[in-house]
Amino acid sequence: MENLLEIQKKFIPQAIELMEKRYSILRQISISEPVGRRNLANIMGITERIVRSEIEFLKEQGLINVDISGMTVTEEGTKILDDLKNIMNDIMGLSNLQEKVRKKLGIKKVLLVPGSYDENNSLIKDVARCGAEYFLSILKDGDTVSITGGNTMLEFANNIKTDKKYQNVTVVPARGSMGKDLEIQSNNVVATTSKKLNSNYKLLNLPDELGDEAMKTIIQEPEIKNTLDFINKTNILVFGIGKADEMAKKRRIQEEKLEDIIKKGGVGEAFGHYFNQDGEIVCKLNTVAIDLDTFKDIKENIAIFAGVKKVDALIAMTKINKNFVLVTDEASANEILRR
Repeated sequence: MENLLEIQKKFIPQAIELMEKRYSILRQISISEPVGRRNLANIMGITERIVRSEIEFLKEQGLINVDISGMTVTEEGTKILDDLKNIMNDIMGLSNLQEKVRKKLGIKKVLLVPGSYDENNSLIKDVARCGAEYFLSILKDGDTVSITGGNTMLEFANNIKTDKKYQNVTVVPARGSMGKDLEIQSNNVVATTSKKLNSNYKLLNLPDELGDEAMKTIIQEPEIKNTLDFINKTNILVFGIGKADEMAKKRRIQEEKLEDIIKKGGVGEAFGHYFNQDGEIVCKLNTVAIDLDTFKDIKENIAIFAGVKKVDALIAMTKINKNFVLVTDEASANEILRR
């Protein structure tokens, strides 16, 4: 197959270009479905005339459905996308880019999706789906899975697709509640993930940050203690990457404390720790659940993010722990190499 592709590149390069274009259009429909022609053209930055022509072809091949609500990918179309994924990664240079980023950061593995989240925000669904597929590939019966909250983690949970029942898997929050948006709280992400896996789950019904006295008292509550015991047994952790200033605002940290974090060079946050670009801790909060020491001991860690603004935080994270798999978008990967 690789030899055939090399021959095609030299002998009929237009065939490769056409395949890449049609793959990209079909993939974008899958990400944005149901989506209209005009919206698809705007997202991809191509003319409606080109979209109309390619849509007719994809429809004739039975790869998409077109109706009033918009275009959707058929079961056959989904299979084509899955079958072409590795081939297209080679053609589009993603396989090589993945290895370059992995070596540069010194981490376990890198998985990329084509495109730029900053130019196409719908790409977060594809990044999350890639993360979910990898997660399912390593998940075993009997595992304890910890998950943080946030928009990316909610997308991750929503994109878990499996018919298997993981009745001996337990999903737990990696932290307590943070912010006002209930939908993206770790507890909700955990419940959604557990439903998709047909697994067990435990909730952590308390704030992410507590005072010393409150912490000592509340962690002795039987239900809280039981959940924390499961969290301490975590062997798979799935988490997003947080910018220091954004996470501080979500936690509604006092302005003086936020200014101090920024003054000390804080670029990222993880598990209640704010750190600078060298991975040095500039501020530590009194949080519940997973801390940095636990993070370093967990066997399987999966970091999922999209967008170049989080690259500094990601690079700093690698100074703390290199034992994780990174899932992100192509533009962020190129930015990592540039930095």
